[in-house]
Amino acid sequence: MSSRCTACSSTTSRDSRTRNAILNTEARTVEAEVLSRRCVIMRLADFSYDKYQKALRQSAGAVVIILPKNMSAMPQDIVQQFMELEPEMLAMETIVPVYFAEEDDELLSIYTQTLTSSSSQSSLSAAEVLLHTATANGFQMVTSGAQSKAISDWAITSLEGRLTGVGGEDLPTIVVVAHYDTFGVAPWLSYGADSNGSGVSMLLELARLFSKLYTYKRTHAAYNLLFFVSGGGKFNYQGTKRWLEDNLDHTDSSLLQDNVAFVLCLDTLGNGDSLYLHVSKPPKEGTPQYSLLKELETVVASQHPEVKFSMVHKKINLADDMLAWEHERFGIRRLPAFTLSHLPSHRSAQRSSIMDVRSVSPSSRHGAGEPPAGPHVDVSKLSRNAKVVAEALARVIYNLTEKGASGDLQIFTEQMQVQEEHLSAVVDWLTAQPRAAQLVDKDSSVVSTLEYHLSRYLKDVKRHYVKADKRDPEFVFYDQLKQTMNAYRVKPAIFDLLLALCIAAYLGMMYLAIQNFGLLYSVVRRITQPKAKVH
Repeated sequence: MSSRCTACSSTTSRDSRTRNAILNTEARTVEAEVLSRRCVIMRLADFSYDKYQKALRQSAGAVVIILPKNMSAMPQDIVQQFMELEPEMLAMETIVPVYFAEEDDELLSIYTQTLTSSSSQSSLSAAEVLLHTATANGFQMVTSGAQSKAISDWAITSLEGRLTGVGGEDLPTIVVVAHYDTFGVAPWLSYGADSNGSGVSMLLELARLFSKLYTYKRTHAAYNLLFFVSGGGKFNYQGTKRWLEDNLDHTDSSLLQDNVAFVLCLDTLGNGDSLYLHVSKPPKEGTPQYSLLKELETVVASQHPEVKFSMVHKKINLADDMLAWEHERFGIRRLPAFTLSHLPSHRSAQRSSIMDVRSVSPSSRHGAGEPPAGPHVDVSKLSRNAKVVAEALARVIYNLTEKGASGDLQIFTEQMQVQEEHLSAVVDWLTAQPRAAQLVDKDSSVVSTLEYHLSRYLKDVKRHYVKADKRDPEFVFYDQLKQTMNAYRVKPAIFDLLLALCIAAYLGMMYLAIQNFGLLYSVVRRITQPKAKVH
């Protein structure tokens, strides 16, 4: 018997160095006493840090973690525990390859049979364990494919588009940014629904709304709007870094060089009843960034009192290998910027987790009012947050507060309102495929579809590329992130050894029997042979 499953190898560090190896070992569950040189399979429902460490300490041949089909049915504590462990798994240098596979009937059957075999041995005597080990059926886990190799010609793509203001050349520019790539312990399973599918879908909706306003003379504002969908966000915002270099260092004319009012980065906005404006430097009164802060406060207080809004100040720490938020890339270049998120801290585990998947509404799989386990996108809250941002931006652009407009005045209503169905469709599309940076090249459908949507609403849509620096790369991508794993039903190796010993013993006994039979025959013949007469 053999079974086949698709296994995604783990990424064991931020530079995407995978440690997957050609696997050909016997399957065991973590309940077995001896795991050395065994392929340890465990379900996410039974996963724990101690069990994982046990497999590593005993130098297991590999670890296979089985993920459920319905991730939202997992208990919240297990999902949270795994998300908190993911950063450690990513940073941990280990020679034990870690694979992830989605559960199916055959894989579940293999796990159940292996678990039964592993558990039964703990209650047996030494002789019974030896006999059981020699006679029981097991599974040999075998991966096919070549050893992973570094990719030398990768490219990360970012996209920009603009809406040009009216009223002169030296207009202030508002930049709206969201990164589209994802990250997790297994790149092929990194769907990034909330981080940052929610941010990208909101950016596209804002582009749609303001493109309508900029179509008419009466509402064509004296602000340039620049929209940037960045790649490599999970790799220290490399797409943004290169875009800034291209616009500030390698060109004589750019909207970023003239008069930037502020940069608003959108990151993880698909849930929660809190909004945090993360800043590296608190805005000063009288500046455009201060105006946005006050307008966000006004819109939340007047139109969405259920939302708790606050500003979080964190200085840029250049000593850290990784920046905390995308706005810090702009802050380093002295551009006023901040990030809006429903997360209070950049350290939240769900920002880089394979648990961040698209989930249906709570009532369809759970009891009414009971949220799904783990990160998920609540489209109604994403829509509300998009409306908050759109209204606040409009109040800044059209200077509504100074004109005496009340806080409950709504710009985006009726035909101009935020479309929840559109947001939901974009999130569904984004989470239909993994978007880890090493999987999204310049010819990817993700890039071409984003370019198409931006082109519907914006002008001068352009691509920007980050290509590998072969002399001094900041990070390295590896191939072979997805492999086929076969499970073959086999007798254990000790069975072959005992069988060989039995055959050798049998042949030895036969040899001795034949030798003894020949000797006995000679003696009998000598006794029974008549003696010769002597004359």
